[in-house]
Amino acid sequence: MSIVRKRLTPEESRDAAIEAARALLVEQGPQAVTLKAVAARIGRTHANLLHHFGSAADLQKALITHLADSITAQIGAAAKRARVGEADPREVVDLTFDAFAHGAGAMATWMILSGNHDALDPVLNAIHRLVDELAEDEDSGKPIYEDTLQLVLMAMGDALLGKAMASALGLPPEAARTIATRALIASRSVLPA
Repeated sequence: MSIVRKRLTPEESRDAAIEAARALLVEQGPQAVTLKAVAARIGRTHANLLHHFGSAADLQKALITHLADSITAQIGAAAKRARVGEADPREVVDLTFDAFAHGAGAMATWMILSGNHDALDPVLNAIHRLVDELAEDEDSGKPIYEDTLQLVLMAMGDALLGKAMASALGLPPEAARTIATRALIASRSVLPA
């Protein structure tokens, strides 16, 4: 008995591949995001994914672009809600830290260490677009840019070393998130004017 595969549109096929790549990233780390592994996960062939992405690097760049766009949209919405008093600034911190903890930190580190710095462009561009948008609502855009730099670096560091460092210092695992929240509140860039 042969298995009949559902015919997917090119967009559905790309979306399925990106979702499978995201799952592999979270479950097994960036080294697991290969064309072969993603193809196996979605029941397609290596050649099919080559057709849609061209290479493993292009698949990884598509994954990073997808993650960056969806995550910055969520963070931007939370920041806007915090500015009008409808959300706690901790939500902005948690979304940022969670993004790095659940794959983005490992993927960024892997890209940097493998010399594939251009693959980070979608993340940097998405963050820059979001910050530019948020800065439009401020008298001075400087605080939001500085706050973003601090928050992203803290989230990245926490994803890579945070729990171990907090433990070594006798602090709770969420200490970096608490410190980042205090800094964000003190700067007032996500709070009502």
